[in-house]
Parts: sequence; C-alpha cells; structure tokens
Amino acid sequence: MSEAAPRMGLFERYLTLWVGLCIVAGTGLGHILPDAFESLSRMEVAKVNLPVAALIWLMIIPMLLKVDFSAMREVGSHWRGIGVTLFVNWAVKPFSMALLGWIFLRHVFTNWLPPEQIDSYMAGLILLAAAPCTAMVFVWSNLCRGDANFTLSQVALNDAIMVVAFAPLVALLLGLSSITVPWDTLVLSVGLYILVPVAVSILLRRRLLAAGGQPRLEAILTHLGPLSLIALLAMLVLLFGFQGQQLIEHPLIIAILAVPILIQVYFNSGLAYLLNRRLGVAHCVAGPSALIGTSNFFELAVATAAALFGVHSGAALATVVGVLIEVPVMLSVVRIVNRSRPWYEQGLAESD
Repeated sequence: MSEAAPRMGLFERYLTLWVGLCIVAGTGLGHILPDAFESLSRMEVAKVNLPVAALIWLMIIPMLLKVDFSAMREVGSHWRGIGVTLFVNWAVKPFSMALLGWIFLRHVFTNWLPPEQIDSYMAGLILLAAAPCTAMVFVWSNLCRGDANFTLSQVALNDAIMVVAFAPLVALLLGLSSITVPWDTLVLSVGLYILVPVAVSILLRRRLLAAGGQPRLEAILTHLGPLSLIALLAMLVLLFGFQGQQLIEHPLIIAILAVPILIQVYFNSGLAYLLNRRLGVAHCVAGPSALIGTSNFFELAVATAAALFGVHSGAALATVVGVLIEVPVMLSVVRIVNRSRPWYEQGLAESD
C-alpha cells in the first residue's frame, strides 16, 4: 500500500505560480538594477556564489534533518535504484547531450547562430551534462517525497565518481588532450553543499531529539518547511537577476540553447523513471533516482567553461542557460513524478 501524501501547504500548492513570478521579477530587477546584481554576483569564492550558497543551505539543511543517519546502512537494499542512476548519469547523459547538441546546433539551428561560437556552445552543453547535481537534488527529492537516505548516498557516490571521471569524460567528448578542472570549485562545492550541511544537520538533529524526542523534531521540520521553499524562490530571483541583461540582449540564442537542454532533461528523467519501474524499484527511490539522473552541477559547469573558454564565451553562456532553466524545468519533472505515482505503483503491483 502506498503511503498517503501529506497535505500540501500554500507554497507547495501554488509553487508554479511563485516560480513564474520570481522569474519575471528577477529578470526585470536584473535589467533595472544591473549594478546591484553585479555586486551580488561578485561575492564568490572559487566561482561559487556565496549568496546562492547561503540560500542552498537554507533549502537543504531542513531536508537533511529528516535523514536518519543510523539507517544509512540499509541503503544497500536500494542497489537497483543506485545502479539506474549511475547508468543514466555517467553512461547516457553526457553522450546524449553531445548528440542533441550536434543535431540542434550544427544542423537544425545552425543558420541562427554565430558560426564562430557553435563549437563553444557545444562545449558548454557537454560540460553541463557531465557533472551530476550535488545540492539541489535534495530539494527535488523532498518535493517528490523521496527516500532521504537514498538521496544522500547517491549524491555522495556521484561526488566520489566525479572527482576521477569528470575530466576524462569531458576531454573525451570535447576532443581535448587535457582539461583544466577547477578543483577549488569542485572541492569547495562538495564541502559547502554536502559535508558542512550534513555535519550541521547531524548535530542539530541529535540536539532536537535529545531535547524533545521525535515530536520536537517533527514540530521544527513543520516550521522549517516553508523556509526551504522561500529560499528556493529567492535563489530564482537572484539567478535570473544575475542574467537579466543577457536574457534581454540574446533571447534567440538562449531559446535555441534551451532546446537540447529541455529534451535532455525529459529524456534522461523519463529513462531513469521507466528503468526503475521495470526493475521493481519503490517509488520513493525511483523519484529521486530520476531527478538525480537528469539534474546538473551547474557551479562546476560554469566554472569549468569560464576557465577553459573565458567568461564571455559561448560555452559560459550555454552553461548559464542550464542554470536558468534548471529550477523551473526540474519542478515540472517533480510534478510528473508525483502525478504518475498511482500508475507507477500499479505497475509494481502487477509485476509481483
């Protein structure tokens, strides 16, 4: 029997509306107040923007508080979901993006793009697809009521693989003899988005349980729930504000670059979701597996593009497009995963 869905709050129920308003507000404010957003964008260390990092903390720490770390040893029972995610992340996603980029940038839309930048746009798309997301997947997993222990384990495993596989994979697809990986960005991002939030959440969870047991923890989680979504919406305003000028000055190029990214998201998430269903994986694992399988580590992609090709290159612009559409598109995938849950679980019941 499937677990009853919790009643959605005001923010969750109208999340699509809030997202749309924040995109419009961010784009408009970025165009009206470019100096203010430029100042905020310069607040970074190793290409990691500190205001965005702080908002991501506000999003993921309440979600990590739900993780029962003593149950992490049971994550091995989800080996099929982990296998599906690894397969999609590392054997499908980078190569499918290279194919989609070749189809759309070199053929379908080639006449609408500056010829000297096509190779650079291609590189940006590949960089975007070659690194699985580290932080935002906690948000997506929470919104689809995913297994928090599975999500944390999968992200940690992807991070370990990324350290050794990112550079060779990108070098292979870009045809480069060597690639300069911004290790400071990679290490800092893993520390900021995984190690520190996990440590904070472990300590805070223990204190809450010691102070008032499970009821105290549940009460705090209920109060923190809206904070996570408010931080998500504030981050949208920031991201679109940072690129307000670009959106208005290059709308056609941005729309063209968005096409392969959109197809990539729906193809990979759908593939992971269907493979999990075929293998009899529980929905609470299949949901985050599909979302982890398609989302991107945009900080690393943007930093690598800037290091290899320059901050004003087509590659950098392509990775920024990925940043801009990541949140609204992934929210649509969350919606599909949630709405299809009865169909998914019916298939599991029929296969028993």
